[in-house]
Amino acid sequence: MEKAKKRIFHVISIGDRRDKISRAFDIFIVVVICLNLFVTFADTFDELADYRKLFDAIELVTIIIFTIEYILRMWTAEYLYPEKSFWGAKLAFFISFYGIIDLLTFFPYYLPIVLPGGIVAFRILRVFRIFRLFKINAQYDAFNVITDVLYEKKSQLFSSICLLLMLMVASSLAMYSLEHGAGSGFDNAFSGIWWSTSAILTVGYGDIYPYTTGGKILAIIIACLGVGMVAVPTGIISAGFVEKYTKIKQLMTKGDEHDVRFIASTVTSGHAWCGKQLRNIVLPPQLLLTVILRGEEQVIPNGDTEIAEGDVLVLAGAHFTERSDMNLREVIIGAEHPWEGKAIRNIDISRQELIVSIERNGRMIIPNGSTEIKKDDVVLVYRKGFASQAVAKSDKKGKKRRK
Repeated sequence: MEKAKKRIFHVISIGDRRDKISRAFDIFIVVVICLNLFVTFADTFDELADYRKLFDAIELVTIIIFTIEYILRMWTAEYLYPEKSFWGAKLAFFISFYGIIDLLTFFPYYLPIVLPGGIVAFRILRVFRIFRLFKINAQYDAFNVITDVLYEKKSQLFSSICLLLMLMVASSLAMYSLEHGAGSGFDNAFSGIWWSTSAILTVGYGDIYPYTTGGKILAIIIACLGVGMVAVPTGIISAGFVEKYTKIKQLMTKGDEHDVRFIASTVTSGHAWCGKQLRNIVLPPQLLLTVILRGEEQVIPNGDTEIAEGDVLVLAGAHFTERSDMNLREVIIGAEHPWEGKAIRNIDISRQELIVSIERNGRMIIPNGSTEIKKDDVVLVYRKGFASQAVAKSDKKGKKRRK
């Protein structure tokens, strides 16, 4: 039962494109969401009244699917929040953003059954189903990029919005002063705010407009300023997207040009990180998880990103500073190499040297004395006492010079 429960969690909660069942489930849920929204919209057309029974049947089926999915997600919540207790994990999912969206997707449908008197009011709650589209966005990296850009540029966006509000208030008060009493509809300051909002945002309803010459001149100035003010937050967001994708491209293709080094590690079944969110993982100092390669996707991780089995983690670390007390060398084992086919304990190697790892067929092996070295192995050898020998040699040279 525990194995089946974990498998269900992997299918419904982790969008793994390499897992056919998980991929099929994601596509199925997207189809169900779109079908439910289509029925919700189609049900508002009187011309389609003849298909009302069909729409009701489709809605019932989709609601049942959403209900079952929510129950399964609640049942497997301890895998989503492994650091919490059994009931703590379920409460965390219940109050989470996506948990609330899932609940509001189907819960209003059942309210008229329990409280039939408020059926009209409860039907209004169906609008919450539109938030189910966030579940689709969550499966793709684009939504994470959008939220990251908005978060990184929040200070600049806040400043531009403040400037826009200041222009709206100033223009409304100035227009009220010029047009009040001219019969143009500027009866109070709020009327001026309505006009400035429609003018600056280029909506231009035309229900209120200036009559006086001074008001028209001011309207021209405000319209020109409004074009520039609206373009400011647009430019900030556009620049943020360019910076974000440039950074991603540099991390993926130009990492060797920076003072960092990248390593790739595949998460295998049973790994301690498998199924955990990034915020619950402790990385060694000076290491940063930059990209997760998940099938054909390149996921930019954040705290909510969950590591799945088979993910390739691209880790970046500070450049290793060369030290005089360390000497590492790689030995590629050829067909006639004297180490080929021998166990490490039988290799003729200096006592000052130590074989620390063996790369074989893309896998990294931590060796012991009985590990046999094979053809095409890449053996990493660490030489001990390198610094002390270097210091001793320099001391001998210094003594000879003094003599």
